[in-house]
Amino acid sequence: MRPTGRLHLGHLVGALQNWVELERQYDCYYFVADWHALTSHYADTSQITADALDNAADWIAAGIDPGKSTLFIQSMVPEHAELYLLLQMVTPISWLERVPTYKEQIEQMSEKDLSNIGFLGYPLLQAADVIIYNAHYVPVGEDQVPHLELSREVVRRFHNFYGEVFVEPQPLLTPTPRLPGLDNRKMSKSYGNTIDLSDTAADVVKKIRQMYTDPKRVRADIPGTVEGNPVFIYHDTFNPNRAEVDDLKARYRAGTVGDVEVKTKLAAAVNAVLEPLRERRAQALARPGYLREVLVEGSRKARVVAQETMARVRTAVKLDY
Repeated sequence: MRPTGRLHLGHLVGALQNWVELERQYDCYYFVADWHALTSHYADTSQITADALDNAADWIAAGIDPGKSTLFIQSMVPEHAELYLLLQMVTPISWLERVPTYKEQIEQMSEKDLSNIGFLGYPLLQAADVIIYNAHYVPVGEDQVPHLELSREVVRRFHNFYGEVFVEPQPLLTPTPRLPGLDNRKMSKSYGNTIDLSDTAADVVKKIRQMYTDPKRVRADIPGTVEGNPVFIYHDTFNPNRAEVDDLKARYRAGTVGDVEVKTKLAAAVNAVLEPLRERRAQALARPGYLREVLVEGSRKARVVAQETMARVRTAVKLDY
């Protein structure tokens, strides 16, 4: 994950919950992608280090165990950059320009100047991030499959020139429910429409009270629309009490329940999900230097593997002096 701000509920359901499950089956590497953050946030780097530590706290709060998985900082393993450079030599620019999210993100972040080489090359840096650890699988949503296919194409092209060195990574497709933002736009830190994993219980209540609902429903006795309503999308995602959710939906459609009750019960459900995260986060932050120790040690372990890979790469490219 890129350290570009606080993590929110979208990160929890879209990635972190799955990461916790994966570490029970696989040898997992999870890293703070600080170089990737620079591709779009190069003009102001003042918060990257603080955000990196804050994100790691959220990972551990979500249940990721540093004793099982390797948690590290991308820039503390400089071999990523070396492999990225070597991959550039064999990767056509047209391959990078056709990545679907390249133009999409330029349009979405029109307030930023993204006409830099780093932003164009970020999918290739992603490829280096993956193949340097001999990764067999990468957990991705469907929108990220083209990125991984680029990695596979680059691996095959590299092998055509220099012989086989890397594992071709396969996608491990994960269901990623798409949560809308609190205002029914795309969930984004820049829109200020998120519930952050580090929010207090009071913060959650306050934010959910202001949440977008059916705009046609000006009174509680008017039948409302459940489908596509962010409040009920969140209920379906976070409220395990299916009988309660079904009852609220039926009464909402009939115009016999007010938004206050629906939102109050949603806030209780979301806080029930976040409370154990708050406890684990507080425990991690209560230990001075703990997060840095985890990330430094994880980076050391990751670098051992990366150095072994790069020794093979240099031999293949005939750069082993």
